[in-house]
Amino acid sequence: MARSNSYQADPKFLTFHALRIKGFAKTETLAEMVALKVSEVDSHLRELATEELVMFREARSLWQLTPAGRTAHRPALDLDIAGLDLEPLKVHYHQFLEINDSFKHLCGDWQLRDGVPNDHSDAAYDQSVIKRLTALHASAAPVLQAMTLILPRLSNYGPRLESTCALVEGGANNMFTGVMCGSFHDVWMELHEDLILTQGIDRAKEGSF
Repeated sequence: MARSNSYQADPKFLTFHALRIKGFAKTETLAEMVALKVSEVDSHLRELATEELVMFREARSLWQLTPAGRTAHRPALDLDIAGLDLEPLKVHYHQFLEINDSFKHLCGDWQLRDGVPNDHSDAAYDQSVIKRLTALHASAAPVLQAMTLILPRLSNYGPRLESTCALVEGGANNMFTGVMCGSFHDVWMELHEDLILTQGIDRAKEGSF
């Protein structure tokens, strides 16, 4: 881990990378992902737009990478991780994949019950699934912490997962598997995509979704 103690990600790259992870995103979403001020992220996006690496879709108020941006992302990512020894990340990533399999089943149990959509009318059933989410989060936390020691850029995922898990426990049902709302599922999928991109993994070949 040659550079982990002194590693400092470039804030503009963090914004660029977050948009690559999300595909489409609002400025506020990206700011939450990278733990930067909205004004700073907005400035990054405008600079990237000037460089023709990102574009703003007025109809949906969303940013996205341009084809040139997608091409430029890999070299930028390689520069970000240059000097870091990511070999130890593989062990923890395989641990993550094992937990990910459990998470997929857990999401299915939250969304469906006996093959039909869960209407969340059975509080006891929902609580049993939420308890499993709490346990899964507890098992994932040390794995994520270990990965963060290797790749400090991952440091914001832990607090975000903890926060969304607490919201679910507090009764915010949409924060379990909701889409594009900063749910536990959203953050988990962002983390997974980040790990795949960083390690240059072919998701289709790996078969992990």
